[in-house]
This record gives sequence, structure tokens and C-alpha cells, in this order.
Amino acid sequence: MNALNVALPLGSSLLSFVFAALVLDQWWQRRHSFQLVWAIGLFWYGIAAGTEFLGSAFGWSEPLYRTWYLFGALFVPPYLGLGTIYLLAKTRFGYFAGVTVVIGGGLSLLFSKVYAGSATTAIVVFAIALAGGIAIIVATAVRRPLAAHIAAAVLVLGSILGAYVVLSGPLAAPGWAVDPHTHVPVGSAFPGYVRVITPPDNIAGALILVFGALYSAYVYMPKKRVVPAKLGVIAIVPNFLASLPSASAALVGGKLNSRVPATILIAVGAFIPGLTSGLDRFGVTWSFFLGEFLGLLLIFLGFLVSEEVFRNVRLGATLWSRRSEEVTAG
Repeated sequence: MNALNVALPLGSSLLSFVFAALVLDQWWQRRHSFQLVWAIGLFWYGIAAGTEFLGSAFGWSEPLYRTWYLFGALFVPPYLGLGTIYLLAKTRFGYFAGVTVVIGGGLSLLFSKVYAGSATTAIVVFAIALAGGIAIIVATAVRRPLAAHIAAAVLVLGSILGAYVVLSGPLAAPGWAVDPHTHVPVGSAFPGYVRVITPPDNIAGALILVFGALYSAYVYMPKKRVVPAKLGVIAIVPNFLASLPSASAALVGGKLNSRVPATILIAVGAFIPGLTSGLDRFGVTWSFFLGEFLGLLLIFLGFLVSEEVFRNVRLGATLWSRRSEEVTAG
């Protein structure tokens, strides 16, 4: 037994549940929709990592393997991404989210070329993703806050259909699959039609979380515009890169809004497990558990850095308050 295969998932699972409890408590205090959805996504993260710990420590079984795939591949990334859509509901971020959902559906069609017998399922997935993505884009143009609710409705529908497919799909013997060298779980025990349903959830959700965090950083950082802002999304990337030197100077001088380093940490933290999860799909498994833990740790640090998100840290009762600290210092 590889000790890291046990320790890393256990650490990810425990940190996820603690993190979810803190964010849920923030929602209880402030009642922002994005906090509730993020708490749900983090809870799913804890369950997925918990199955990896149990499988590595005590051996895999068919129910455990199905639970791992359902929560890890279908539930975690899209719910965290949905939280980001709610956070940025008053902005034009819904355009990016809608396009990303459509791209995820297109990837299902692409993956169906690899997995035999999955073409029909991929077409259905693409149709749902296309309709949902267009609806999100239209809502963003007409009534921005509505876009997040439409995204939530599409996600709930996709979650129900995805759960049915994952829980009913046949598994190759012995009922689960792990890499023979690293003993990390892989999705190859499922038939191809199950594996093609994940891109609109997994890939699109991860991209929304990463670029949503970068967009938030861009909103709060001192800007240097090398491309006119009226060009919209096209202007964000070059202007973001051009603004990094002045943002770094503001950080050193203690004048940078805390949301900027916080959201950059979140973006990097979201990117890492997205990358290692993608590598796992293609047989590179050694980094999977490490990426999962490091990514979550960076996201957690990002939330702690942000004064706005964790000004008052509670877990049932107040554990630490920035305001009380400032009063004491005065």
C-alpha cells in the first residue's frame, strides 16, 4: 500500500468538509447564493476524496467506485463552477459560462470518436449543453441575474441524468479499475457512453471556476488597458497581463485589494486538479491525488486571504474576527 495514496485523499476529504462547513456558515450569516452552492460543491469534493481514501486503505468495491466517479467526475467541478456564476451574476461573465458549457458538449461529441458505442449519448449530451449554453447567454444579455438560475436548472437536470447513467451503467470485472502501477482509480471500468457525459460537467465546470477567479482578480486589480474595454471579453486577457506589474507593486506596497491575491490563488488551485484529472483520463495517474490536495489547499488559502470572504471565521461560534483583532490592536 502506498502511504501517500491513503494520506493525500484523507487530507483532501477532511479539509473539504471543514472548508464546506466554514463556507456554509458564511452563507448562514450573509445568505449569498454563491456561498451555498460552493459549500455543496466542497461537500461533494469531500465525498469524492473520501472514497479514494477508503478504496486505497481498505480496497475498492463496485458501490465505492460508482460513488467516486459520480461525485468526482460529475458533481464537484460543475457545482463549484456554478457558485462562480452566481458570484459574478451581475457581470457579463454569463457569456463566457454559456460558451464554455457549449464547448463541453462539443467535447462530448469529440470523445465519442474515441469511445465505441457512445455516439448517441454524446449527441444527447451535446443537445442539452447547447440548449443550456444558449439559454445562459440569452439570459445574460436580457436579464443577467437570471443566467445563474438557468445554469442551476441545467446542472440539476444534468446531475439527475448523469447519476442515472453512472449508477446503472455496467462495469467491467471486477467492478472497478485502478492503475496497476500507481493504484490510483481510473474511469476505464465504465463503458464509453458513460465517460462521454462528463465534459460539460467536469471540463466546463473547471474552466468556469478558473477563469471566473481570474476575472474577479482583474475586476479588483489596478488596471492598465492596452486594449479598449469596449471590446469586452477580448480585452480582458491582454489587459490582465498588462496590469500584473502594477498589481505586483501594489501588493508589495500593501495597497492591493485582498481579493486579487485571493482569487489568483483560487484560480491556480482550480487549475491544478483540473489538469491532473485530465491527465488521469489519459493514463497519467501519479499526480492525481497530489493535484487534488494541492489544488484544494490553494483554494482554501485563497479564501482565507480574502478579507471580504473570511472577515469573520466561525464554525457554529466565532473562532476569529478581523474586526475584533483591529479593535484590540487599537
